[in-house]
Amino acid sequence: MMFSNMWERRLGSPFARLPPRLPVMYLAIFFVVLVCSSLIGIHVWLTAHARSVQLGESEVAAANLAEALGQHAYDTIKEADTVLVGLVERLENDGKLELELDRFHTLLEHRVAELPQLHGLFVYGADGRWLVNSQAVLLKGKNNSDREYFIYHREHADRGAHIGPPVRSKSTGDWIVTVSRRFNQADGAFGGVVLATINMDYFQKFFQRFKIGQDGAIQLVLDDGIMLVRRPFNEKSLGRDISKLPLFHDYLPRASVGTVTFTSAQDGVTRINSYRRLEAYPLVISAALSRDEVLAQWRADAYFYSGAVVILVLAICLLGIRLVRQINLRTRAEAELVRARNSLVTLNQTLERLAMQDGLTGLSNRRHFDASLKNEFSRAMRGANSLALIMIDVDSFKQYNDIFGHAAGDECLRAISKVIADCKHRPGDIAARYGGEELAVLLPGTDVAGALAVGETIRAAIAELNIKHPGSATGHVTVSAGVEAFAPVRFETEPLDLVKAADQALYRAKSLGRNRVHSNIIDREVRLASGVGVAG
Repeated sequence: MMFSNMWERRLGSPFARLPPRLPVMYLAIFFVVLVCSSLIGIHVWLTAHARSVQLGESEVAAANLAEALGQHAYDTIKEADTVLVGLVERLENDGKLELELDRFHTLLEHRVAELPQLHGLFVYGADGRWLVNSQAVLLKGKNNSDREYFIYHREHADRGAHIGPPVRSKSTGDWIVTVSRRFNQADGAFGGVVLATINMDYFQKFFQRFKIGQDGAIQLVLDDGIMLVRRPFNEKSLGRDISKLPLFHDYLPRASVGTVTFTSAQDGVTRINSYRRLEAYPLVISAALSRDEVLAQWRADAYFYSGAVVILVLAICLLGIRLVRQINLRTRAEAELVRARNSLVTLNQTLERLAMQDGLTGLSNRRHFDASLKNEFSRAMRGANSLALIMIDVDSFKQYNDIFGHAAGDECLRAISKVIADCKHRPGDIAARYGGEELAVLLPGTDVAGALAVGETIRAAIAELNIKHPGSATGHVTVSAGVEAFAPVRFETEPLDLVKAADQALYRAKSLGRNRVHSNIIDREVRLASGVGVAG
């Protein structure tokens, strides 16, 4: 204690006031990690959000494009179909086509000149023979009875418009889209077909006006999955059946209008597809934007800002490492001071423990016993609790020393002291070397019966050691014990009274033949039983 006080006086006693520095280093690390992870997290969130916004805007753009393309396709077909409706009405009502071929030829030429999408107008008889068309010279001997649209009208009484698959014109060799209607004879029988052909270049030129990127796609398809027109143009795709592909197989059956993202089976490009089915005609229009092209600018921005965030995070990490090192150096310095202080405290505690411990037996010494007796006596007095004391003496210990020597006597005392230390089970019990071969056990909160039980346990355990002692009546080392217990009363009893009473009981155990545990209460009970009064 003297060394500790001197050290604290020299350092100004700072240790009780010093805050722990180790957690500060952890807080600094946590702060740096939190800032870096927050920057990365915010950047990731903003990047993901920007991607979502970009894709959302592209879906809106694709939907608007599909709406415009669908309206254009409807207007184009509608204008051609309107011409066909007029022709059917004239043919069925006039009934004199062969007499008015020149007038019909002029009419068809005017209609084709008026509508830029029209490639030509044709009228075929019931046998497929060319009757009249919009061309300058009517080709003789031509027959279209083998065409899909002619067969359809001949076999179906439906009077509506029919849009057929793309074909090459027999007259010009151009790729065309056909729109046709059936007209009947006066008796209702099949009279023939009126046909409007739309040049595929008309759609292609219109599709080229939109900026859909290099991998974007626009396609006009019959609702049964037959491809009519596609950008980018590929002659092999014309007339192709795509009814088994995702657009027709998975999405159109669920909704006639929608925007979905999937990978094209035609060229393997993942696109944002917006589609819609035309209400008046059996057509489906689709506008698709390449997802990679849509995200190209977003990806470039993401790389740029990611690089900036990485540089910023690295800078913060470097500064954080420097800060943590400085804190660590300070922590080590303070830890050295704390270790020095703790060493002094430990040393003082060791010195104090050695000052309170018997060097031979390892039990408490007389000084510790006296202090503990005084404290426990005061505590028992305040709580009106019983306090017990067992005084133990080794029987015929002088003879043991004379026979075996003092070294053996010391070893015997150590063995007995270990037994006594092991027999006290409560933390508050005190086992001490009272003096010489006399030992004491202080038992707070214990009555005479409890103390007698503990004393008997100790006596029996020492007897079981079977330490040879030729000078003893039993042939081995034994102990005698005196027990006393009472509840201290203020101004009536003192700690010394408990010691005297236990010592008196010990001497009584010696006088009764040793190797026993005795209590004064036994004598009092015997005297009361014999009718002798007890003084006091």
